[in-house]
Amino acid sequence: MKKLFLMMVMAFAVIAVQAQTENKGAVIDFNEKSKDFGDITQGDKVEHTFVFTNSGDTPLVISNVAVSCGCTAPNWPKEPIAPGSTGELKVVFNSAGKMGRQNSVVRIYSNASEPIEKVSLISNVLPKGK
Repeated sequence: MKKLFLMMVMAFAVIAVQAQTENKGAVIDFNEKSKDFGDITQGDKVEHTFVFTNSGDTPLVISNVAVSCGCTAPNWPKEPIAPGSTGELKVVFNSAGKMGRQNSVVRIYSNASEPIEKVSLISNVLPKGK
């Protein structure tokens, strides 16, 4: 009787652990977290597309994307990203009125296991030549 009880407890433990590891929800994995443009001239607009994959087991929904200043404009998928599928986050940085080292941070809010992810555009804005 003790052996049967012990086997049942072990079976329930294995099932519980397996159930926890199988459901990881949505997981957003970016191919890269930053893009460095190096030196650019004041007034230049630079853009980059960050590619990401939903490596989770439920659809990924991006609810909002916030930027650190009005000089940066994001465009992201509004529809859910299925498990195993990829999506693109396009970000444009306008250097008008900026000088020196710039690090434009973009925060991505989603239903992923890590609900806030960050990517950034980096540049060094040089004055326009006369």
